Amino acid sequence: MSRHSKLQDNHTDFLFQCILELKSIDECYDFFEDLCTVAEIKAMSQRSVVAKMLRDKHVYSDIVAQTGASTATISRVNRSLNYGSDGYGLVFNRIDETELTAETEPENGEQQ
Repeated sequence: MSRHSKLQDNHTDFLFQCILELKSIDECYDFFEDLCTVAEIKAMSQRSVVAKMLRDKHVYSDIVAQTGASTATISRVNRSLNYGSDGYGLVFNRIDETELTAETEPENGEQQ
């Protein structure tokens, strides 16, 4: 049995394949504006920021102040970080690697 058995089906596979075809932030805006309500997008974006702040060891009161998330939402995200599938960790590690690579690459026209 797959570890994603509660979620996985052909429809969800198709959704994720659609997302994997997106190539830019602008394409993401276009696709998600068509797919989701503004409230759904805001909720997902809030949870991702909460997860990043928790990973960076911010306290709940700072997270509430900066994101407007409820303590219940913060707790739910924290539970996912600690006991979930490590999806947040996977993405955040890749973002960190991308940012690190961008910082160490020479500017256009600079010699190494």
